[in-house]
Amino acid sequence: MEAVKKYLVQTALAAGLVMLFVGYVARAHHSIALQFDMTSEIVVVGNILEMEWRNPHSWLHVEVENEAGDLEVWRVEFGSANSLYRRGWRQGDLPIGAEVTIHGLAARDGSRQMEGDEIAFADGRSLFSGSRPQ
Repeated sequence: MEAVKKYLVQTALAAGLVMLFVGYVARAHHSIALQFDMTSEIVVVGNILEMEWRNPHSWLHVEVENEAGDLEVWRVEFGSANSLYRRGWRQGDLPIGAEVTIHGLAARDGSRQMEGDEIAFADGRSLFSGSRPQ
């Protein structure tokens, strides 16, 4: 009987830990509509400074010239490194200094941040992120 009680306690503790972990992971993920305006499509043209291949989101840093002629750094959010890789993206596709045109969604808070849908290169190539809901 004592072994059954011990087993039940261990099972309850394990289930509690699993529920705690699942709750934390679910809370951490969010919709892009929370951060980006789904009705405000923008285009940014600039030069690549850095690409952060990360999970759950990758970030491209681009230097853009504003209307006043000053340089600004824009951050472009894409899906995970894994999802981009499955869509054919490779690290060599985004060389530092390359001029790119990025189509995407503007940040709701007006910051120099956007959700990227597609990157077009001067030579006509393009990369599609596939992360935007239709």
